Amino acid sequence: MPETPPVIAAVLAGGQGSRMGAAVPKQLLEVAGKPILQHTLEAFEASVVVDRIVLVMAEGHHEAAHAIAKAANVTKLSAVVDGGATRADSSVAAIRWAQAQPGVGADAKLLLHDAARMLVTGRIIADVAAALDECAAITAAIPSSDTIVEVEDGRITAVPDRARLARVQTPQGFHLGLISAAHAEAAADPHFTPTDDCSVVLRFRPDVPVRTVAGSMRNLKVTEPADLAVAEALLRQ
Repeated sequence: MPETPPVIAAVLAGGQGSRMGAAVPKQLLEVAGKPILQHTLEAFEASVVVDRIVLVMAEGHHEAAHAIAKAANVTKLSAVVDGGATRADSSVAAIRWAQAQPGVGADAKLLLHDAARMLVTGRIIADVAAALDECAAITAAIPSSDTIVEVEDGRITAVPDRARLARVQTPQGFHLGLISAAHAEAAADPHFTPTDDCSVVLRFRPDVPVRTVAGSMRNLKVTEPADLAVAEALLRQ
């Protein structure tokens, strides 16, 4: 029987979190007595479907990342690599690391996850990984509970049907070969600035459907200072 493709979780912590206004990257801030990064690493460590973890970390903070992983006994952490100037650069760093690993082929499952989504659940991780048995690109998402409008020069120009809108979360999962090729084309296009990895596939591999699995309202992204209090309250529920 052919070997089962490995599941590699890439935790993307390469940003500085400037909107948080802190002296250190936001992933090093504490929530409920632990750094945000530790909460996130522990979620992937506990997942029964994840084989190994690569952490893409802000430059100059590798030592802190290793200390956090050691304190949390994160045994699946295989490497800490430098992040880039953009989210796409950090994704590419994870892709290149995965491709360089012995026995990792184009069919490997790569889960790209924002470190700031510290409340991701084992169910979401498992659902994203499982979906890659049937498709090559997948993301966690939740229905939009708000009315979303298009605005130009301070004026509403359109109100899309809320029933067709969803809020994208992470992890986003891909076959390694697919996401590598899509990012290679994205890097050659100076007019394209992706905000996530699904948008890269949608733009450069339009023939590949990007599916969704159910995310969770709890799977919030810590971005602003107020999010720290929300995340702590959710952890204490």
